[in-house]
Amino acid sequence: MDIDAWVWWLIGAVGLGIPLVLTAMPEFGMFAVGAVAAAVTAALGGEVVAQVLVFVIVSVALLAVVRPIANRHRDQRPQHRSGIDALRGRSAVVLERVDGSGGRIKLAGEVWSARTLDTDTSFEPGQSVDVVEIDGATAVVM
Repeated sequence: MDIDAWVWWLIGAVGLGIPLVLTAMPEFGMFAVGAVAAAVTAALGGEVVAQVLVFVIVSVALLAVVRPIANRHRDQRPQHRSGIDALRGRSAVVLERVDGSGGRIKLAGEVWSARTLDTDTSFEPGQSVDVVEIDGATAVVM
């Protein structure tokens, strides 16, 4: 039984696809695409040297183009803020008069001590304020 070269390339592509699925390493997928391109070359009657060249060129081109793009996207994931970092920028409601020396606000469902960023400013109960920063257990608002 004589199997055509393009079938061997497809078997190689499937063989490269298995570790892609098992290890989640995208490089195996790029080599599998190169093997499929070599299979197309073989099916079109290309010689063995042309098949190997197509495999190498397509695989290296995918590695050179796709990996940097994937790395850039991986580095640009949105950052999830937690703890006091998640409270900065949120709105709160004044419970007790807030001025430069103190007061109370309701922030994220909890009662916080607060003071104003500008010591000359004050906020009355019921007003909405924005949290600028958290200083220890005190919210600095404006």
